[in-house]
Amino acid sequence: MNYRNFGKVNWKVSALGFGIMRLPIIGNDSRNIDEVKAEKMIRYAIDNGVNYIDTAYGYHGGKSEHFVGKALKKGYREKIRLATKMPTWLVNSQADMDKYLMEQLDRLQTDFIDFYLLHGLNKQRWQKLQPLDILEWGDKAIAEGKIRHLGFSFHDDYDVFKKIVDSYKWTLCQIYHNYRDPNYQAGTKGLKYAASKGLAVVVMGPLEGGMLAGKPPKEIQAIWDEAETNRTPTEWAFQWLWNQPEISIVLSGMSSMKQIAENIEVASRSGLNTLTKRELDLVSRVREQYLTYGFIGCTSCRYCMPCPEGVEITEIFSIFNEYLMKNQDIKVKEKYKMKILPDKGAKKCVRCGECEDLCPQQLPIRNLMQDAVFYFESESS
Repeated sequence: MNYRNFGKVNWKVSALGFGIMRLPIIGNDSRNIDEVKAEKMIRYAIDNGVNYIDTAYGYHGGKSEHFVGKALKKGYREKIRLATKMPTWLVNSQADMDKYLMEQLDRLQTDFIDFYLLHGLNKQRWQKLQPLDILEWGDKAIAEGKIRHLGFSFHDDYDVFKKIVDSYKWTLCQIYHNYRDPNYQAGTKGLKYAASKGLAVVVMGPLEGGMLAGKPPKEIQAIWDEAETNRTPTEWAFQWLWNQPEISIVLSGMSSMKQIAENIEVASRSGLNTLTKRELDLVSRVREQYLTYGFIGCTSCRYCMPCPEGVEITEIFSIFNEYLMKNQDIKVKEKYKMKILPDKGAKKCVRCGECEDLCPQQLPIRNLMQDAVFYFESESS
């Protein structure tokens, strides 16, 4: 494992971090973590050099922190630094802040949290939290030893990001970033700004919810084949991020032992400014090719689930993206009909908007569901 600077903290962080939000599950219930498999995975990752574990109050339907607390027993807690996140959308007072932090400490079976992040900040949430004196509350929690450092994760545009960065002596920020759309949300501009202020920058979404990891369309594979160094699509995505000195760590929501082993091996080849100009040009050409397909920016985080009407939102978007990248292949339409049951299809959307309120990518889910009906469920489809 290779290690990198973590902002102003006198500590080296592993290039690869483990995001505990896509663990193997039993059945179709994300809350039902396969704890036997998942514990082996997290301990294997730590034994092989991963020293940053990232979870949140709501991951795996609220069960992620419970699992992490158990998995970090037998000395594993002492080997890593632990990050989790306040459910900001549930907070309406400092009493709520205290309540959730104490609950998280109990779930995680720890006396303190190394990095405590305000989860999913955007303009509206920040405007709600500021009058509650959340930063003063954070200073108090640090003084009491319940948390060591305060940070935030972010989903909005650069101007909002800059205002939040400038508002406090943050230790870290967590932003969505990958090569397919480097200007999305805070973007490269925000990444560089945060690093210039001494913040450690934690990157999520390196593989665009897995879209950049699978077998690419033939046009994209042809571009990758021009490279002198043979890399998988996953490695190209990771190395493009690790090439940037402003990035402290890249998180991966790994769901199998195979993914962990492969990603750790890839991380061992990481480094600052290691990609050549020709390789960076290849990445740019791949980006341009992806833009020709169109793309629904769903990362399969499942914050929108469960839908009160039973619509399989993330599964529908996954197939929709495949349909776009495969030039509207009729076989993908057949896949939709096989995998999405009629009572869980896009037609069942009643446009209540609950999902849009929860989506960190701020997707127009209701309109996209109408598009899915047109492509996959109309009589002419």
